[in-house]
Amino acid sequence: MEYHRPVLLQESVDGLQVKEDGVYVDVTFGGGGHSREILNRLGEKGKLFAFDQDEDAWENALEDERFVLVRENFRYVRRFLRVHGVKQVDGVLGDFGVSSHQFDVPERGFSTRFEAGLDMRMSKKSELSAYNVVNDYSEEQLREVLSLYGELRNARAMARAVAEARKKAPVNTTEELKEVLKRFLLRNKENKILAQVYQAIRIEVNREIEVLREFLLQMPELLKQGGRLSLISYHSLEDRLVKRFIRSGMFEGEPEKDFYGNIEVPFKKVGGLVVPDAAEIERNNRARSAKLRIAERI
Repeated sequence: MEYHRPVLLQESVDGLQVKEDGVYVDVTFGGGGHSREILNRLGEKGKLFAFDQDEDAWENALEDERFVLVRENFRYVRRFLRVHGVKQVDGVLGDFGVSSHQFDVPERGFSTRFEAGLDMRMSKKSELSAYNVVNDYSEEQLREVLSLYGELRNARAMARAVAEARKKAPVNTTEELKEVLKRFLLRNKENKILAQVYQAIRIEVNREIEVLREFLLQMPELLKQGGRLSLISYHSLEDRLVKRFIRSGMFEGEPEKDFYGNIEVPFKKVGGLVVPDAAEIERNNRARSAKLRIAERI
């Protein structure tokens, strides 16, 4: 089974403008597709560091003297690069989607297609699982998760239904969760609504928005002047954060202007939004929601 088919492979690596002797980071190693393409463009003196917290991905580590796999969450990117004596790099690539492997292994609990225990952890070391979110969060906390991360209109009613159901018995599996929420699964929209529910819980379990914010805040110091960011997002919450940070170096508010009305920002965007073409979506349906943004350190 193919571990993961990389999305926007050429476009995202092209965006890095790889220098033969440069130092690069792939913060979402997965099946190693983007890493292999970066290595193909590096010379003998180049270096690539990759990050992945998922133990399953470690089996894909590449045998190459120029390659180092850091088995940690990319929220710690600067800390672990310093361990390797690296303070600044020439480019950083991130593909923030769930890997095909994670979706296709039933027991991971990421997919709406399979019955499985409520898990959804990117790293098996994590203490928080989907089971904890569904069964231990207060009704109000659940509502916030479903509303904010799933953008579900019925978030309040869904949270109430889960809270009522778990009074009788814990909700243990994905099928049990579907059963609790079945009255909200409108005909011909069941899969879309379930995907939003799963997305919301998964984001909470893995602290994905918090991790993305921490990661982005490290980029101005990590990237050399002229260094490139190449980032692929799959839902609007992530893409808005990436877009706003590239534009202003902030997540909220506006950067301050100097006496002359100029603003200092750490990045300039390179090109416009890049999305997969019809041919790529036909080859890989999971690419359909991908959005690539590229920026350069000023």
